[in-house]
Amino acid sequence: MKQLTRASLILLLALLGLNAAAAGKHPLLMPGKKALYQRVLVIPGSDLYRAPGTKDKPAVPFTAFYVYARERRDGTEWLQVGTGRYGRITGWLRGPDTIAWNQGLTAAFREPVDHDRALLFRSATALKEVAGQRDLKRYDELYRKAVAGVIDEDSPVVAIQPPGKLDIRKDFYLVPILQHQDLYLGDVQARMLQVASVPLRNPTPSTAREKKPGAAPAGHYTAGLTFVIDSTLSMDPYIDRTREAVMKIYDSLGDAGLLGNVNFGLVAFRDDPRSAPGLDYRARTYVTLEQGRNPGTFLTQINNLKAATVSSKDFKEDAYAGIRQAIEKMDWKGHAARYIVLITDAGPREADDPLSATGMSAEQLNRLAQEKGIAIFVMHLLTPATRADHERAAERYRALSQFPGIGSLYYGVPTGDVDEFGHVLDTLAGQITMQVRMAGAGQPLKPVEPAAGNNPQLAELQHKIAKLGYALRMRYLQKTTNGKVPRVFNAWLLDHDIRNPEKSTLDIQVLLTRDQLSDLHDILKQVLATAEEGLLSPDNFLNELKSLAATIARDPEKLGETTATTAGEGNSLADLGFMREYIEDLPYTGEVMSLSLDDWEAWPAREQIAFLQRLEDKIAYYRALHDHTDLWVSLDGGPVSGDSVFPIPLEMLP
Repeated sequence: MKQLTRASLILLLALLGLNAAAAGKHPLLMPGKKALYQRVLVIPGSDLYRAPGTKDKPAVPFTAFYVYARERRDGTEWLQVGTGRYGRITGWLRGPDTIAWNQGLTAAFREPVDHDRALLFRSATALKEVAGQRDLKRYDELYRKAVAGVIDEDSPVVAIQPPGKLDIRKDFYLVPILQHQDLYLGDVQARMLQVASVPLRNPTPSTAREKKPGAAPAGHYTAGLTFVIDSTLSMDPYIDRTREAVMKIYDSLGDAGLLGNVNFGLVAFRDDPRSAPGLDYRARTYVTLEQGRNPGTFLTQINNLKAATVSSKDFKEDAYAGIRQAIEKMDWKGHAARYIVLITDAGPREADDPLSATGMSAEQLNRLAQEKGIAIFVMHLLTPATRADHERAAERYRALSQFPGIGSLYYGVPTGDVDEFGHVLDTLAGQITMQVRMAGAGQPLKPVEPAAGNNPQLAELQHKIAKLGYALRMRYLQKTTNGKVPRVFNAWLLDHDIRNPEKSTLDIQVLLTRDQLSDLHDILKQVLATAEEGLLSPDNFLNELKSLAATIARDPEKLGETTATTAGEGNSLADLGFMREYIEDLPYTGEVMSLSLDDWEAWPAREQIAFLQRLEDKIAYYRALHDHTDLWVSLDGGPVSGDSVFPIPLEMLP
């Protein structure tokens, strides 16, 4: 027992000695840099070692490590690593189990709705030969073979982006950007990116039978459709007509034996009850999607919904409160297709409105919906009473209802005509239901036939619904056939479509932990509060924001340490002279980093205020995203914590 105790003590002292020796030690600098340290990501299936060759435990996939030392033993490179920059060593990793990740940026494949799937090339030279020369004949040949799964050994293409939308919450993946080169496609500036594709789980062979394009496994394709209805004064006719439309669909589904394949939810909204006593509530769920499986339950609950008997404060209502409740409170799990239909005759309360419950803009709500795979339709009743607000409200609702690759799912009902509203609602809901019925029967989609009559706005909406339905079925089919991100390392791809250069094929993101996002939220609030109080001069204000943006893109762990948030403290990257170093090698920079002091001073006051409002919108987005625990990914498989991660789009950073 004494020997065991002595041995344990010796081991403990040795470990303490190792950390004591490491104390004060700094990670290795990137070549030619004064403040940027070498970092790596550990790939799935890798192990940590106490010493080179002495295994310790499995490494958590995608952990970002700082590199403290490099050694080569028996032909293998070994990296001494730590999760922080202050000399605390975690252990050793094999070089082949890591990916250099000095830029901190990742690429995410956009859903290929209106552009080709991205091709991954073996080398920059091979990509440049095809893209730089716009050799579309050669490109067509390579693309056709890649789609068919026929990639020759000597082909310059090594993989193709999987079909459909990749849901990072269900199959987490990273595509770290390693380096970049600029390239012009005609007069469009694009970038060739060297990337490493890293799925969380190894691809498994698909056991699903072959399907025709657009066909889904019979009986499994379900849709959730939640109505978000304005229930203020004068809305009773529209509530009644919505009830009628839903009951028609239930009858249709019942006749086809598909009850339960389309589930309906119902959320009603009004305005801040404190501003107009008698409104009773701001947003209320009347029917959940689970309850909406049953026609009788839906009918009973919607019969309890009546329009308010008192007027709101003005011609705006808190529509965003209803939308947010539908996004957050409905249980969307198990629904392959997810829709929200907003019905209102009033304009929304925007983020800067004192009566707004969400503090969010249309764009922020739209992004939250996208992250949950929800498409938002808006039926805007253009009644004479709200004519003065029609233009502003329509602009906001078009932004709210944007869907990538398809456009805005907005319909303005002239004069708020109840008959036209009913006809459009029947068409919209009926077309969605038809898509579900065909999917349930395993049938491919048919071309949509425009509704009878001369209504270009409705014909355009029908065309968009058809595209949306096809995109959602392809997404579902991709999931059910085990489509995965190709496991390819050090490949090159283009961030624009070679055939249609104006189309982007990638979204650029920064991987943040939940704690880092919380820090970012708090820091940005301080920066803006100080700016609004007039304590920062314009140049200090911009330097603070640029310093913060550069820090996040390069090294999120430095959040809270490199930004002063008050002028003259001398500890921001800008004050220390390192900001240029943080920015200069990045392939992408956001709105803040491209803004000069001359631009800021030349802007009129309203443009400066709009800029600050966009930053405030981002603060609200950070807060909402932080609270959506279902969006965060725990890389170790445990519960959501401060170390859980989410890829934040570059345009959402300050």
